[in-house]
Amino acid sequence: MQVDAVVLDIDGVVVDESDSYRRAVVETVERVHGDTIGKDETQSFKDAGGFNNDWDVTYAVALFLLARREGMDLDVEEFTDRIAARRAEREDTEAADGLDAAEAVVDEVLSESARERARADWDPEHLREVFQQLYLGNDLYADIEGGAPTLDIEAPGFIHDEPILLESETLDLLAEYPLGVVTGRPRDEADIAQRRAGLDVPEDRRFTMDDWEEGKPHPHALTTLAERFGAESVVFVGDTLDDIRTARNAAEEDPARDYFGVGVLTGGLTGEEGRRKYEETGANAVIDSVNDLPELLE
Repeated sequence: MQVDAVVLDIDGVVVDESDSYRRAVVETVERVHGDTIGKDETQSFKDAGGFNNDWDVTYAVALFLLARREGMDLDVEEFTDRIAARRAEREDTEAADGLDAAEAVVDEVLSESARERARADWDPEHLREVFQQLYLGNDLYADIEGGAPTLDIEAPGFIHDEPILLESETLDLLAEYPLGVVTGRPRDEADIAQRRAGLDVPEDRRFTMDDWEEGKPHPHALTTLAERFGAESVVFVGDTLDDIRTARNAAEEDPARDYFGVGVLTGGLTGEEGRRKYEETGANAVIDSVNDLPELLE
C-alpha cells in the first residue's frame, strides 16, 4: 500500500479505551437507571454506525432499556440492526445520526403513551454529567468541564486506565509521513491521549468532536486533511466500521485522490469475526494493531 499521508483514530488505535469509555457507558446507565447492558454489547451500537462519540452510545443504551421497561420486545442486536436499517434508508447515510435512528426505532415499536413514559425518564444531560465524572474523575472534571462536580460520585477517572497501544518505535517509523488525527473525542480528551502517547499532531492536522459538526463517517475531516497535506493518497486507520466507511465516503467525495481504510483488531472488533466485519464493510486491509502499519506501508 503506497500512501503519501497517514491519519489515525485515537480510541482503539492509539489508546485502549475498553476500560474507560466503554466502561463509562455501562456504569453510567447502571447508576442512573439501575440496569445496563454488557460492555461487549456496546459494540453493536458502534457497528450500527452513526455513534461518533460515546455520549450518544450512552444515551441510546439508556433509551433502549427504558423502552424495554415499557414493553419493547427487542434485544440489543435486534435494536441495533433496526438502527442500521434506519440509517441505510437515508440517501445521505454518511451523515445519518445513530441516536436519531434509535429514537425513531423506539417511536416505531412503542405506543404513544409508552413512548411518553420512556422519554419522561430519559435525561441525556444528566447521563452526560455522570459519564464525564466517571470518565474524568473529580479533578479533571473541574479542569475540563469548567466547574466542580455536582454529583456525589467518588471516581478517580477511567481516563487513567487507558493503556497506550501506539509504540514509540512505530511512531518513529511513521515520521516520514505527514500524520493526522480524526477522532470522535472532545478536544481536551484528545489532547490528553495524544500527550500520553507522545503523538505531537498540531491542531490544523487534527479533527476532534469539537472541530466539525457531522462526525464520522462523513468524509469532510479526511478530505480536508488530504488537501492540507497536499497528498494524492491517504490511509485512515480506525477501530470501527464507521472509520472504514469514512475512508470509503472520502473516496467517493474526492475521486482525484486515493483513500485507504485500514481496520485494527485492538478495539471493539477483534478476532476473525472482527476481520470479517471489516472486510464486508470494504476495508482495504485489516491489521492486528497500529504497530503493524509501517510494514503494510513498505
